[in-house]
Order: sequence, then structure tokens, then C-alpha cells
Amino acid sequence: MPETRRLYYEDAYLTEFDAEVVAKTEHEGLPAVVLDRTAFYPESGGQPWDKGTVGGAEVVKVLDLDGAILHVLKQGVAAGTVHGRVEWPTRFDHMQQHTGQHILSQAFFETLKGETLSFHLGPDVSTLEIGLRNISDAEWDRVEDRANVIVWENREGKTYFVPEEKIGEVPLRRPPKKQGLLRVVEVDGFDYSACGGTHCRRTGEVGPIKLVGIEKIRGNIRFEFLCGGRALGDYRAKDRTVRKLAGAFSCSAPDVAAQVEKLAAEHKALKKRARRLEERLAAFEAGEVIRSATGPLIAGLLADRTPDEARFLALNIIKSGEFAVAYGVSGESQGHIIVARSEAFKADLRRLVPVMATVLPVKGGGGPSLVELVTPEKDRLQEAVDAAVNWLRENEEKLRT
Repeated sequence: MPETRRLYYEDAYLTEFDAEVVAKTEHEGLPAVVLDRTAFYPESGGQPWDKGTVGGAEVVKVLDLDGAILHVLKQGVAAGTVHGRVEWPTRFDHMQQHTGQHILSQAFFETLKGETLSFHLGPDVSTLEIGLRNISDAEWDRVEDRANVIVWENREGKTYFVPEEKIGEVPLRRPPKKQGLLRVVEVDGFDYSACGGTHCRRTGEVGPIKLVGIEKIRGNIRFEFLCGGRALGDYRAKDRTVRKLAGAFSCSAPDVAAQVEKLAAEHKALKKRARRLEERLAAFEAGEVIRSATGPLIAGLLADRTPDEARFLALNIIKSGEFAVAYGVSGESQGHIIVARSEAFKADLRRLVPVMATVLPVKGGGGPSLVELVTPEKDRLQEAVDAAVNWLRENEEKLRT
């Protein structure tokens, strides 16, 4: 296919153009065209393709096929001259993120000698894999500060082509992956990168640059970051959340974190206390159940109980004497079956699990003396308990009477 003239190299701000269809084909079952010229950026170098229309048809993908730019369309277009329209909000968002990445990558290298290993421009957040083992809060802030100073200085963004034999004269941040004539994107006097992407004319257009996430990967660190409109949207959402929490706690925004930590500590203490009370109540109830029991096998459905409460009750019963227990209890979304036995009995309750699976759909397991199963069929809990009781009687001689 003939090579396509890339109008975005000449003007990244160009959003409308006319072109000739030079080839028509298909890609993954969809119609596709190659134009003699295009403003559409193809997926490449971590940057997604542009959105928009060609000849009125929606562009669903743009690919670079060895110099020929393939526009994959939602519907076919006629041969001849077509009008292309690039969706500007998406294009400008990509420009902000990609130029911001160049600034951030150089800030990492200049500040911490952290080399950029990979870059991905995602639909919501972008990522940078940096060759660092760890990073402190102070170092994090230094990188962000350096990147945003470059934004505030509103430096010029330049693009130009350099012959391969002269590329050594350009202080590139990382060696080029391609050979031949190279396109260099320069953030005036700060960063020099071989890149074919779309970029802002001045760094002030990038807007704020913010690191928002971190993950260890392959011995390096992957950072999530946002630039421009994405960073503003993220700040706006978090600001609303903080103001809402501040109102709920009747405190100022800076005090929200301390209030949340205090609430979390109180919640943890209350859960611990509630658990102790549940255990004490279960011990008391176990005594009541045992006194009214007519034999060593205790079974039934427990109403108005949580699975945890049922488990505590069963455990306290089997600790109090020679008993076996089979309880059914309804949880929020599924039924629970709890089967337990005291050490006086020898039946391995793990063998009960596959038997129960033949009665109704269950998941779960446990040990020799306690198993807990869950089932989506809450209305069949009595059937499940009956099956457990029958199995216990068949497999434990002391329970056959």
C-alpha cells in the first residue's frame, strides 16, 4: 500500500481535512480505507488512535501498516475524495497526557536517575514503568514539583526530523528504537525524545501533572499519572468526597484523615467487643440448647441468626459434651450449613461435603470436626440439614439411636 502523508506531523491541532481514498480493504470484518493523507493518529508508541469520522463513517480503529495508515470504519465509504474529522477533545486529551509523560519521564531521570521503561496512555489513567526499586514521599514530591515547574514555565514544544547520522548530536533521553530519519519531540531545553506522537505546542497546555498510583512490577515501579483535564477531574472528585466527609464529621477538610482513622479504630474496637459478646452469648445459649436436647444430635434451622452466630453456637455446644450439630441459617445472599462434632466422635466431616453436593449446589469445606457450606438455594436449607443428619447417623454409631 502507498505511504500516507501524516498531517498530524505538520500540525497536531488540525482536526479537519480532505483526502483521496487510495485503497479499500477490510480489517476484522469491518470496512477499512487507506488515504493519501490523514490527520488521524494510528495506535503506536503507547498512544491510542484518534477518534472521529471519515466520509461521515465512524472511525473505530487506526493502524500503521508499514507507513500506510489504515482507517477501520463502522461502515463503508465511496471511493474518491472524503472529508475527515478528528474528535478534538480526545486528540487534545492524548496530547496533554503524552506531552505530560515526556515531562514526567525527564523529571524522574533528572531527579532520581529513574529511566522510563514503558508507557501506556489509557482511557482513564496513564502509566509509566520507571527503573526504580522504591521511592519516598519526599522523592515523589520532588518529581511532581519538577514536572509542574516545567509546565508553569510554559516552555515551547518543538518537533523536527533528524537524519540518523546526526542523531548523536541530540541529547536524547533514551536511545531510539528505529533507524533512519528520526522525529524528535523536544520540550525546550529540558527533554529530547524520539517520538511520533501528537504533542502540545507549549507546556502550559499540559495543565497540572499528578502521580496518583504506584505498583511494584518486575523489580521496578509502575506509576499511574494524570495530566490536564484528567488531573482536574480527579481533583474535583476527590475534593467533593473530602468536603462531604468533612460535613459528615463536622470538621475541616485537613482534619478528615484523622477523623477517619479515629472512626476506623473505634470500629475495630467495637467489632472486637461485639465478637466477645457473641461468644459469651453463644456459650450461654449452648447451655440452654443442651438442657433441652433429647439426644446427642442437635439439628435445625436457626431464624434471625447470622452465620457467625450459628458457628459460635455450634462450637460451644460441641465443646460442652458429646454432641454433633447440623444447623441451617440464611445469610444475606445465600444459605449456610454448619455441621460440627465433638472429639468424642470420629466421623471425618470432610467426607460429608461431596455427599451434600449431590443433594443441592454447595461450596465450602472445613476440617474433620467442622465444615461450613454455602448454597444459593436458601429455601432448601431444611433439606440440606436433613441430609447432614442422615449422613451423621449413618457414619457415627453413637448417633444411630
